Amino acid sequence: MFFESWFGLLRVLVVGTLAYAALVFLLRLSGKRTLAKLNAFDLIVTVALGSTLATVLLNNSVALAEGVLAFALLAGLQYAVAWLSVRSTRFDALVKSEPSLLLHKGRFLDAALRAQRVTRDEVLSALRAAGVPGPEQALAVVLETDGTLSVLGSRPPGEEGDGAASSLAGMLPGKASRD
Repeated sequence: MFFESWFGLLRVLVVGTLAYAALVFLLRLSGKRTLAKLNAFDLIVTVALGSTLATVLLNNSVALAEGVLAFALLAGLQYAVAWLSVRSTRFDALVKSEPSLLLHKGRFLDAALRAQRVTRDEVLSALRAAGVPGPEQALAVVLETDGTLSVLGSRPPGEEGDGAASSLAGMLPGKASRD
């Protein structure tokens, strides 16, 4: 169907504008963390907010007040999870994964690659994007909690030195980490 009624178009304009304004207000009120990409829960909130906005815009059976309440509920739950994570290491361990070391001092860590379902080609792509010519020039590649690959420093060929700065603490091969 191409066109149903002028009222439907008017509803989308009015409800869409009000829902958008309410969402922007709630996001400003709840802080930057609500739309951060720090972990899986943050991604869920971002997707859920978008889905809720689309539902409020296009579904006549969902009232604007219900949509705004859904926005507030999602932002409130995200705030509660972040608040508890900061204050409780046990809760933080429950809801977040740890970064995973995939390459260390030019050597691929195959067990970690398999466990995280990351290919060598994906690691090589991250190295190229960071301007590192090859794995032997990289200090480390880390799979972050948000799913991105971070390349840590590059070292000239033949340079040994530890260089494992504090950003790798607890992740070095042989150290136990939670996932």
